[in-house]
This record gives sequence, structure tokens and C-alpha cells, in this order.
Amino acid sequence: MKKSIITLISTVALCSVALFSFANEIATLRDNTSIETQKTPDKMPDVTNTDIKKSRAYPMQPPLIPHKVRNYQVDLKANTCMSCHSRKRTEESQAPMVSVTHYMDRDGNFLAEVSPRRYFCNQCHVPQLDAKPLVENTFVDMDTMMKEKQANQDENE
Repeated sequence: MKKSIITLISTVALCSVALFSFANEIATLRDNTSIETQKTPDKMPDVTNTDIKKSRAYPMQPPLIPHKVRNYQVDLKANTCMSCHSRKRTEESQAPMVSVTHYMDRDGNFLAEVSPRRYFCNQCHVPQLDAKPLVENTFVDMDTMMKEKQANQDENE
């Protein structure tokens, strides 16, 4: 009986230490703000608004949006993006036309209007923020990988 009580007390003590450590980790994720305190959120970073095309990191990456899209209406009634990027409007707007693939159905047939499956632009295309990355990024784009591979092959020949 005495041995069981000591084991129970030891288990409770270990669980308390583990729980306390876990609580400290949560507090760290909240910038050391206690769980009872509601922290004032940081200011949202500004959207990059240069209208300069960004390079793509890989061949099939959807193009990034180089301007603000806040308050753009994209719903069943209207698509503000198409007021500049549709086939009919690009000459006037000088904006790049959406890809021809957006005018194809899933069977590869061409359509007169944008395909419903490509209608909601923000499903694939996103604006960029003027912000510092939250975590380290070690991503290497395809062109750099191919150049490194070619350089290694040339070195070994």
C-alpha cells in the first residue's frame, strides 16, 4: 500500500512538471503572454503593390498577384479580376490575360468564358505581403536546382 501511494505521488509530480513545461511552451508561442491575457494582435503587414511581375519558383506555380486585391468582388455575381485580365479587357488595361487553360473545361474543350473551375482567382493566385518570413525557408527554386545539377555533372565529366 505504501509503495502504491509513493508511486501515485511520483506520477502526479511528474505529470505536473510535464504540464507546467507544456504550459510554458504555449506561453512562448504567444510571445510569453499568459493564457489569461488577451494580447493585442500585431499590425498586419502591407500588401506589396508594385504591379511588377514576380518570378515563379517552379514551372506550374500560379502567378503571384503584384497589387492589392482588398475589396475585390469575386463571387457568383461578379469577378473584379476579370475587369482587367479577361481576353476582352487586356488591350485597354495592359494587364496580362489569364492563361488559355482558364478557358478550358476539364475535358480540354475551349469555352467562350472562363471555366467555372477557374473562376475564383484567389484559390490559386495570392498577393504578397511586405513581411519578414515567420520561419526559416530553405526552398530552392527549380532553375537553381537544375544549374547546380548541371554544374555537378560538368565537374564529374
